[in-house]
Amino acid sequence: MTTPVKIIAILTARPGATDQLRELLEGMLAPSRAEAGNLRYDLWQDQGEPARFVLDELYTGQDAVGAHRATAHFQDYLAQIETLAERVAFVLDPLSAN
Repeated sequence: MTTPVKIIAILTARPGATDQLRELLEGMLAPSRAEAGNLRYDLWQDQGEPARFVLDELYTGQDAVGAHRATAHFQDYLAQIETLAERVAFVLDPLSAN
């Protein structure tokens, strides 16, 4: 049995890049959700800081994370993200089965 993997990514747009960042992140939603190993892929925007976005991702296991990172849409994201945002990501393992 595989262990699910949760990823929380916090992205803060560089000055003047909020709209471009939002467009890039919104473009990731449909293709990421369509991946076989994806259980959840949600985008949130901070109410107090509109330039800050949070990606909430859940995968069936580490293999699904690897498959996600190999997709064309993720590679396109990687090619653009450094110029658009500062980011930090947390890759998490569950501590309980519920």
